[in-house]
Amino acid sequence: MAQFQIRPEYVSFDNYGTLISWHMNDTARELTRGQLDDAQFAAFTATFRKYRYDAVLGDYLPYDDILQNSFDRACQRHGIESRTDAGAILGEAVASWGAHDGIVEPLTTMGKNYKLVILSNGDDRHLNSSVPRLGAEFHAVLTAEQAQAYKPRYQAFEYMLDTLGARPEDFLHVSSHTRYDVMPADDLGFVNKVYLDRGFDPHARAYNYLTVKSLDEVNAMLGL
Repeated sequence: MAQFQIRPEYVSFDNYGTLISWHMNDTARELTRGQLDDAQFAAFTATFRKYRYDAVLGDYLPYDDILQNSFDRACQRHGIESRTDAGAILGEAVASWGAHDGIVEPLTTMGKNYKLVILSNGDDRHLNSSVPRLGAEFHAVLTAEQAQAYKPRYQAFEYMLDTLGARPEDFLHVSSHTRYDVMPADDLGFVNKVYLDRGFDPHARAYNYLTVKSLDEVNAMLGL
């Protein structure tokens, strides 16, 4: 059964998909327009998602390069033409997205009572655009660019621990991604983990997390 510590020192978050809405497929649709029908595009987006995961497991590259690499590989796999500017276009889209509905108010309440931290797979420029749209004050905003590693690599989480001088048990970590966040966090000894279920990843119950549908539920757990 998942464990939960009522008064963690930090509440840490994944950003894209968890706090900021995720619209990668909308931009990918524009970049592949005229080359794929609806069924083919659905298969393409699944491949593109998997190649993004594979790309972040290696050495750090700027996120636009990760996106270009993943898009190129997906296009090759599906027999369509890629674009040399796809990574830049996708990266600009990432920086443009806004907060999910139901995020700003409960996050603001949480920030008045806890130290909020973001650990994101974006680069600094993406977070510089996104974080102000969340409306809350953050104790720290940490990126793959700073860590020189992407989640799910342990180095990303270790960078957060080292930067804050903290231990895994000092955190409640919230994410909408089991593969990128929940699983490696559990490996590293993060006891308090919440999966904000937006349907992105399959469940992985063996990794000891609580599942919620909203940040209001997290605030209720925290007694707010």
